[in-house]
Amino acid sequence: MSILTAHGGLSLSRFLFQRRSFADWLGIVRSHQVSFPDWFPSCLFSISVRTSGSGMDGKRPQFGNRHLNDPSKVFQHNAWDNVQWSEEQEAAARKKVEENCGQPLPPEKQEEYENKASSFWNGFYTVHENRFFKDRHWLFTEFPELSSHSNGHPCADSGNGDAMKGNGCPKQNEGEEEGDPYPGASATYRIMEVGCGVGNTVFPILQNNIDPGLFVYCCDFSSTAVDLVKSNEHYDPSRCFAFVHDVSNEHCPFPVPEHSLDVIVLIFVLSAICPEKMQSVISRLGRLLKPGGCILLRDYGRYDMAQLRFKKGRCLSQNFYVRGDGTRVFFFTQDDLDTLLTSTGLQKVQNTVDRRLQVNRGKQLTMYRVWIQCKYIKPFSTEQQNIV
Repeated sequence: MSILTAHGGLSLSRFLFQRRSFADWLGIVRSHQVSFPDWFPSCLFSISVRTSGSGMDGKRPQFGNRHLNDPSKVFQHNAWDNVQWSEEQEAAARKKVEENCGQPLPPEKQEEYENKASSFWNGFYTVHENRFFKDRHWLFTEFPELSSHSNGHPCADSGNGDAMKGNGCPKQNEGEEEGDPYPGASATYRIMEVGCGVGNTVFPILQNNIDPGLFVYCCDFSSTAVDLVKSNEHYDPSRCFAFVHDVSNEHCPFPVPEHSLDVIVLIFVLSAICPEKMQSVISRLGRLLKPGGCILLRDYGRYDMAQLRFKKGRCLSQNFYVRGDGTRVFFFTQDDLDTLLTSTGLQKVQNTVDRRLQVNRGKQLTMYRVWIQCKYIKPFSTEQQNIV
């Protein structure tokens, strides 16, 4: 008899969603004389191997390579890859989401959070500065396109494009050589990160990718975040251009022309945008890519621990929430992201769920994370670009 049946799902729910101690859970199992080897792996730790690209030599292993085959060794590492959920576990998560989304906030409050979004993010970075997020050194194993040796990948060089005229941008001299129509125009490989925060993605790219033809653009909704990027000792205006930008505002121009970028990076960014505006955002970004260029994305997946910990009164709409600090977050399925990206004319290279069991060995706690990682490419064919 399963613990879920015996306890109406309460004990399982507390363990999965409220970070209950692993020792407490084992006590529940033993008190009901449940066979640990037979029941525990099948209900909680069904493992599957993710089939995605290989990592780089000399870099950290790619996500998906550490599997928990013996649940008794769960606290030997800080994290385990591809811990698939049982049907009971997913049903409990679905019920939890239905409960916390049952009464969304009234429209006037939703409008307030939308209108003041930049203020909330400015407040976030004013408080945390560059102490909240860690540098993302895993980027180069998951996305080799960001490393130096990958610059020969099949991204068409469509040239520098025409200079943008009359776009209302304030004049910027950073990253511009004399006669360049826009920052980085003379570069041979251009990367843009949208939602750069304080530079936890940008600076690892600049430090690890030594290609002399590289130029990196980075923008954020928060002027405070962009100021922190520019004040960083590693910020080099000859290789990088940081600017404030609201990617959800169709009337806010980019400092680069269409068909000029090789790579666009979105790391836990699309989820912060109002769902009704997501398609427009992807469409705008798709137009910036060269044929053969790609969007690299990683974001929150449905039933991630962060979603399941939301209480009633924090839901804005289905799977879209507001945190206590006023910032917002959406939780995707693979189909959600595939629809957004393919509707823009991009083609799927990768769309993978990364289910990870994170472990606090000191406190003997287990936490279930769900992320989605995507790589979509802009096709070379003119016919296939009729949407982008």
